[in-house]
Amino acid sequence: MAIFKGAGVAIVTPMKENEEVNYEKLQELIDWQIGQGTDCIVIAGTTGESSTMTVEEHTRVIEAAVEYADKRVPVIAGSGSNCTKEAIHLSKEAERVGADGLLAVTPYYNKATQNGLIRYYSEIAAETKLPLIMYNVPSRTGCNILPETAAYLFKNVENIVGIKEASGSVAQACKLMDLTDGKIDLYSGEDAIVVPLLSIGACGVISVWSNVAPAKVHEMCQSFFNGDIAAAAKLQLAAQSLIEALFCEVNPIPVKKALSLMGFETGPLRSPLTELSAENAEKLKEAMRAYGIRTV
Repeated sequence: MAIFKGAGVAIVTPMKENEEVNYEKLQELIDWQIGQGTDCIVIAGTTGESSTMTVEEHTRVIEAAVEYADKRVPVIAGSGSNCTKEAIHLSKEAERVGADGLLAVTPYYNKATQNGLIRYYSEIAAETKLPLIMYNVPSRTGCNILPETAAYLFKNVENIVGIKEASGSVAQACKLMDLTDGKIDLYSGEDAIVVPLLSIGACGVISVWSNVAPAKVHEMCQSFFNGDIAAAAKLQLAAQSLIEALFCEVNPIPVKKALSLMGFETGPLRSPLTELSAENAEKLKEAMRAYGIRTV
């Protein structure tokens, strides 16, 4: 059984002006997300600026999300690293504080071989009882989990249950589903192609878009599951301009700006990320308004 089915939000980490984590605002965001129908909170991932958190902060943010979600929806914790020992430590800490599952990105910069990826994920999985979702995002990590590798891990490591596929290749996702007889829990990691991946058996999305339009993303997934493919496709296509604007600069720069434009005041980004340029901020605001999102 999948950790969740439907719309999972790759939630931002709000900051105070001094760049400390704003836990009060995080609770507000989680409450709003759940109230809007989000099916899962994915905390301390790329969108959550995990790469600039200390290990202690990372654990505390996961613990806070578990506390604030209060069993209303599952909480999946980002726990990957370019150091296997650190990924194991983060995964064990996530289990200790009550997370429901793990999302482990491939090692970045190291450019691990496929055998290295098998070792990395196998060693993490051996140290925790939590179900683990592999995260394939080669545009950011320089490392692609080939379908054969993902299928091998799924078939041979009991608690490796799924993959967040953000290669942008529907063909690659198709091959993986074929190699696993459609049994792996496939989640779209690309907001622009959720419905195409649902059509080949994906069970949902781990979404940046859902930060600003959680009800729409949930509705899109649910419409598909209910058999109303036309409605799901309409919701997907209607969001394309907004999705493009949410990635006009590197994630999570635009989405944190979008939330601030909605009045959530999610605070600054940690260096080396910078604030959205004025030109792109205007384009983002226009896309949000065209989509029907009120801005301040």
